Amino acid sequence: MNLTLIGSTGRTGRHVLTEALRRGHRVTAFTRDAAALRARPHAVVEGDGRDPEKMRAAVAGADAVISIINGGDGRDPHRAAQATRTIIQAMTGTGARRLITTTPYPIVARKPYLLMWLLHRLLATPYADARDLERAVSASDLDWTIVRLTRLTDRPATGAVAIRRGPLAKPRALTRADAASTLLNIAEEGHLSGMAVNVHGR
Repeated sequence: MNLTLIGSTGRTGRHVLTEALRRGHRVTAFTRDAAALRARPHAVVEGDGRDPEKMRAAVAGADAVISIINGGDGRDPHRAAQATRTIIQAMTGTGARRLITTTPYPIVARKPYLLMWLLHRLLATPYADARDLERAVSASDLDWTIVRLTRLTDRPATGAVAIRRGPLAKPRALTRADAASTLLNIAEEGHLSGMAVNVHGR
C-alpha cells in the first residue's frame, strides 16, 4: 500500500511509521521536522500542513492517508482543522480517496462527569480545534474514518483494543503502539468508512 502519514514525528506517529514499514507499506512521511524522523520512510515531505503545494506532493498517489494532528494552542488555535482542510483539498485534487484522522475521545465523552468537565475547561482550545477538524472531515466527499483515541500511554503494545461507535462505558488507557496498529488495520481493511469510532484498551 502507498501510505501517506501526516504527523510522522509525533509520539503516536512514530509508532505508526515504524509499524507501517514493518508491514511492508511504502510510506511518505509528512512532517514539520524531517530531522526528527526515527525511521526511514520511502519519501519525506517537510513543511507546514497548511501548505497546499507540499500537501499535494505528499498525498499524490496515496492509497490511504493517515493524519495525526494535535489540536491547536493559544498561539495557533486552529492548526489541526486548517491543516485537515488543506489535506482534504489536496486529496480531492490528486484523486486520493481514503482518509483516516485521529481526535481525542473526550471531545464527545460525558462520563465521568467531573473529569470530563475538568478536561473541557483545561483543554478548551485543542478540543474546539478537534471538533472543527471532525466537522471538516465528515462534510468531505472522501472515504473517511475518524478515530477517537482514549488516554494514550507509552507502554508496550498489548494487542487488546476495543472499537465502539457509541460512548465508552468505562474508557480504558490505550497504548500508542496499539493505536498505531489499529489505525493501520483500518487503513488496510477499508472498513468503518464514513464513521467516527471510539477506541480504547481492554
